Amino acid sequence: MPPKRVLLTMLALILLLHMYIGLRLLPALETWRIGVPLLGLSTLLVPCGLLARALPGTRFSDMVSWVGLTIMGLFSSLLCLTVVRDLALLLLRLVAPDTLSAFFGPSAQAVLALAGMLTVWGLFNARRSARIVDVDIPLADLPPALHGFTIVQISDIHVGPTIKRGFLQQIVARVNHLDADLIAVTGDMVDGSVHRLAAHTAPLAGLRARHGAFFVTGNHEYYAGAREWIAEFKRLGLTVLENRHVVLTHEGADLLLAGVTDYSAHHFADGIKSDPHAALADAPSDVAVKVLLAHQPRSAFAAAEAGFDLQLSGHTHGGQFLPWNWFVRFQQPFTAGLHRMQGLWVYTSRGTGYWGPPKRVFAPSEITRVRLVCEGSLE
Repeated sequence: MPPKRVLLTMLALILLLHMYIGLRLLPALETWRIGVPLLGLSTLLVPCGLLARALPGTRFSDMVSWVGLTIMGLFSSLLCLTVVRDLALLLLRLVAPDTLSAFFGPSAQAVLALAGMLTVWGLFNARRSARIVDVDIPLADLPPALHGFTIVQISDIHVGPTIKRGFLQQIVARVNHLDADLIAVTGDMVDGSVHRLAAHTAPLAGLRARHGAFFVTGNHEYYAGAREWIAEFKRLGLTVLENRHVVLTHEGADLLLAGVTDYSAHHFADGIKSDPHAALADAPSDVAVKVLLAHQPRSAFAAAEAGFDLQLSGHTHGGQFLPWNWFVRFQQPFTAGLHRMQGLWVYTSRGTGYWGPPKRVFAPSEITRVRLVCEGSLE
């Protein structure tokens, strides 16, 4: 539960934003009797979506979360579209004031219709099976034996109030079907305690790859009790990399795989600061390929300095839905996809699940199949 002052500030902001939507749309729609109660109900339900896990009874709290988080997604679209409408009205007032009255009512109706459509479409995209994204990484010094080495990455599933065992079981089945050499799980697997969610993360024990499945923590593991979850993931058969590495031998060639704690881990406990340099401590000097698993893309600055060849990250969700994909870039160097930083390749997954509202718009979920290839061999 957030501190009381933070909670009150959040509730006040939600109330003010709902009042803004009401004052801007309801006069044009002439639906005060219906609109005011609906906006009032939304004002109550939006925070419930995030706070419902504190309610007694898992089934009841999950139901409240589903309703509240779906309404939150609708509210977000309503707010953004209302702002866009106001900007359009201001422009019309400046350049074509005679058309303003004709645009006033229909534009408010369009905001409602479009917000509803985006919410339904986003729900469908969030709940559908994640697509397979193939990415080839050209490496200059890749040993021939590692050409075609495959890493299947999943990230940001967020098992919790709206994502349960069945959703994760489908992901595990699709990952196993890809017959990977290695599976990388780049954080934010859960949104809740081990006690509450262990039964729903159990399918992770079924992950299969030639060299195993590896996990690094995301920020949400620290919100939910990271030490307990790390122990649980180890029990399920995942190798957890906390600022350390392993050397894998594949057909006679070595590949170094390292992992770091989340970029923000030091805010939750002393001695667990994310450190790509520490992850290479005592590493053999003759390993040609170094791969880093790091939840947040902004670990790439230190990873490039440390001499890694490839970093696999998540965290951003690709923005998940408008307008958040415009704001990610203010915190992270990359929002999604493959990028180059000095000598380092960085791939940022859009995530395999979703967080908060069950909604994805222009940011589809993914299971990423990364293939290491010799530079110059791309067809």
